[in-house]
Amino acid sequence: MTAEHDIPPWYKQFWPWFLIGLLGSSVTFSMVYLALSIHYFDGTVAQDYYKEGLAINEQIAKQEHAQQLGLAATLRADPRTGDIVVDLAGERRPEQLTLKLIFPTESQRDRTLTLEHVHDGRYVTMVDEPLRYRWYLHLQPTPDEAAEWRLTGEARFPSEDEIALVPGI
Repeated sequence: MTAEHDIPPWYKQFWPWFLIGLLGSSVTFSMVYLALSIHYFDGTVAQDYYKEGLAINEQIAKQEHAQQLGLAATLRADPRTGDIVVDLAGERRPEQLTLKLIFPTESQRDRTLTLEHVHDGRYVTMVDEPLRYRWYLHLQPTPDEAAEWRLTGEARFPSEDEIALVPGI
């Protein structure tokens, strides 16, 4: 054998190391992706999405009923004291209202608050910690299953502005 035809050992060649590096990087990125997906699981897909899809007609009926009653509300949240004040305009004024604060991406942050009627369509409650970020708002009479109307809105807290809650059709 001459020096011209000597083949260097495999560990001195480019292509084996390229292939090993490609496999190693794919394993590394897969492990990082797995760790991130376990740690930041968002849980946004409901297990009974079919039932929730069928219930959309009921939700639309509640919103249409609120529109027929001429209901609308404004919400103010004081970032310093934690007071939430809702002024309800329209025919119906129950003694209590339920305000659902729905966080768009993390269901464990969702909150349900009960507002007490003070006078002339004004309802108040308090939150234990200040609201931050973006929330979807659902306002309806307190018995959730028997609620005949619902107002919806969207807010970004903290905010000094009034937030409009409307039938949402």
